[in-house]
Amino acid sequence: MGWIRQNAVKNPDALAKYSKAVNRLKAEKSGKFTTDFGIPGDKNPVSSYDVFVIWHIQVSNAAIPLGGDPMVRNWAHRGPVFLPWHRMMLLYLEGQCQRVLGSNGVSDKTFGLPYWDWSVDGDNGSLPTAPIWQPTSMGGQGMPVSDGPFAYRPGDPNSFTVRIESAYDGKPSQADGGQGRGLMRHFGSGWDVLPTGTDVKNALAFGPSGPTPNPGDRYDVPSYSVASDGFRGRLEGWTPNPDPSRARPWLHNQVHAWIGGDMSPASSPNDPVFFLHHCNVDRIWESWLQRYDRVYAPDRTAPNYYNGERIDDTLDNPGFATTIRTMLDRREYYTYDVLP
Repeated sequence: MGWIRQNAVKNPDALAKYSKAVNRLKAEKSGKFTTDFGIPGDKNPVSSYDVFVIWHIQVSNAAIPLGGDPMVRNWAHRGPVFLPWHRMMLLYLEGQCQRVLGSNGVSDKTFGLPYWDWSVDGDNGSLPTAPIWQPTSMGGQGMPVSDGPFAYRPGDPNSFTVRIESAYDGKPSQADGGQGRGLMRHFGSGWDVLPTGTDVKNALAFGPSGPTPNPGDRYDVPSYSVASDGFRGRLEGWTPNPDPSRARPWLHNQVHAWIGGDMSPASSPNDPVFFLHHCNVDRIWESWLQRYDRVYAPDRTAPNYYNGERIDDTLDNPGFATTIRTMLDRREYYTYDVLP
């Protein structure tokens, strides 16, 4: 039996532990330097938290297939690997949080990442003053954010500072020439509302139905891209799009667009709400997996063109070899307090 991931708004103690862990990881030197990642500029230490920012930027720029366009499909987005890869990333971050929250060299295995159920805020009008944005929770919007546990205070070396960001070419660069800057949020700047409970229910209802050669085809379908009308495409936020005159983001994409600021580019893990958001995305996927017998597509018979997205392919990660199949059921590590 593992740990339980809880609702961040309903469990302020879990959220407070998360904020403490993030700030400890931001203050901790990873032993790596910006030059180790090929980041231009002076050689500066990289924090344990910023390693995740760099990882997300790099994987967003790694195209599938090799030599292709990462803006069409990459090793973490715009295709079927989106959900398994981010589940793996959450587990890595969760393990680091457990480590820094522990004592005497023993990790705190009672800690689980909290999730932000943004559909509740969507149902309530997408208010910038919702509970999650209070100073006692994640802090509010700002350029930079000036309240909450990740507030930026100029001249204070202990305040939350963004040091790695996405450059214009999509690759990692040093924020403000390596000096760093404050976290940025601009609510409603990329889209005017958050997803609703109805949006989530509609995505969850998109499951295997009727005789099909492969039940996993309801998870994702060829061409396994942003145009694929499967569950993954709906949860990631590319489909459905009934109004082609105004391309609308849905669910996952919609939340990034609504928050804006540092949640917009590939360096979006700079905002700690990124992990609360993706924890909720994972929670929705887990609900779908339990309903539909943990199906996935493409399977191992798909051509090499889809290398990195087939069920037994290895996920892009800096540690041990992990396949997509292993990410389909992680209940021995964690469960959620409530599934949608």
